[in-house]
Amino acid sequence: MLHLEIFGERLRKLRKEHNMVLADVAKLLGTSNTQIGDMENGKSGTSLARLVTLAEYFHVSTDYLLGITDDPTWRGGPLE
Repeated sequence: MLHLEIFGERLRKLRKEHNMVLADVAKLLGTSNTQIGDMENGKSGTSLARLVTLAEYFHVSTDYLLGITDDPTWRGGPLE
C-alpha cells in the first residue's frame, strides 16, 4: 500500500540533506513548486518516471521512497 505521508517525509528529508529548495526538485522533475509541496505534505504522489528520477538523483531505492523498506540502499548501477 502506498503511504503518501512516508513518501513525502522521505522526499523532504532527502531534499534538505542535499541542500535543495522546492524549486530545485521542481526543476529536476519538470513540475511546479506547489506540486512538490503537495508531495512532501502527503497530498499527492508522483508518476513512475518521476519516482525513478528521484531515486536515481538521490541514489536511494524506489522501495525506500515508497515506504516499502526502511533501507535506502541504492541497488542500481553507478550514476553517470
